[in-house]
Amino acid sequence: MAYVAVTGGQEAIEQSLRLLEIFRNSEEDISVKSIQEHMSLLIDKIMSEAGLYSREYTALALKQCEGSVEEAVFLLRAYRSTLQRDYYSLPVDMGSMRLIRRISAAFKDIPGGQILGPAYDYSHRLLDFSLLDTKNGSDADHTAGAGPEDPDGAEDPDSAKDPDTAEAPDIICSRVSDLLRSDSVLQGAASDDDTPPFDVTCNLLTFPAPRSARLQTFARSDAGFLGGVAYSSMRGYGAVHPTVSELRCGYVEICVPYLLDEEECVCIGDILVTEVEALVPSSTETDEDFEKMTLSGGYGLIFGRNENKAIAMAIADASLQTTGDTPSQDEEFVLTHGDCLEMSGFISHLKLPHYVTFQSKLDRVREKENTHD
Repeated sequence: MAYVAVTGGQEAIEQSLRLLEIFRNSEEDISVKSIQEHMSLLIDKIMSEAGLYSREYTALALKQCEGSVEEAVFLLRAYRSTLQRDYYSLPVDMGSMRLIRRISAAFKDIPGGQILGPAYDYSHRLLDFSLLDTKNGSDADHTAGAGPEDPDGAEDPDSAKDPDTAEAPDIICSRVSDLLRSDSVLQGAASDDDTPPFDVTCNLLTFPAPRSARLQTFARSDAGFLGGVAYSSMRGYGAVHPTVSELRCGYVEICVPYLLDEEECVCIGDILVTEVEALVPSSTETDEDFEKMTLSGGYGLIFGRNENKAIAMAIADASLQTTGDTPSQDEEFVLTHGDCLEMSGFISHLKLPHYVTFQSKLDRVREKENTHD
């Protein structure tokens, strides 16, 4: 709003906001519910970077800012800062996740099996032009369940009794890392750390940062930046090229302590998350280290279906546990440059008036030129 100080600035800003409304509105309006249902992966990405799990409010932010990811994150972070924190949730048991997808790149056969679930990994990367034929993007869905005797697509009451059409039971599988840990080939996990979690939203981040601060910062980092850090490490600007021990996506329950009895808890809902555990051999610089070699690695946990970011987070976490002078091993560089809001804010501040500072630079250049003359 620094342009208020410019001549006619207030009127110009008001007109700019009117023009914004014109650009945002169109003849075919899109509902918040439609964004929420059809832009699921985009919503998951923004919820992760905003640090706020609310699909409805994220869809609202997307509609308000014409689909700008950075602006949507800004809106949600600003709204989040106004909310009162009533409870601290208890640690989540990720082993009890109700799975919709679960794969391992380390083992062919794992207890419970590989569950491919919903993923674009196995699809042909070809444009589906049949989607252009749907009216409002959902005609095919509305008519798919309707038959000649059921024009409204209402559910047949007898179908609920059919075991083939009944809802599938929850899928819960043991963790691959637990098997490795039982064989004593895996170093201690993050869950073995009993230090209090560091909250980067309430405390100033200092270096060296505890691992909980690293993980929380990574979870809120820009997906593109985090992917670049991980990519640089795998290509040689780092020392981490891991194997994905397990990638799982599903629903976990969030519980808070019951006020009248600290030993009891109340489930307040469940959230969809993606979890990744990536493994790398420990350092073997000497023969003695080789004899003691074990597996270690990184951890990633992200809101929603966000697999690439979760893998990148695990790589970045593992990379910061190694020593070296590459960018991916520089804790301060990685942790302070990945925040989507700070990144976009610092870049966009260049659009604000810099009249005084530029005139000062210009005067120095002119003075230098006059001196040479």
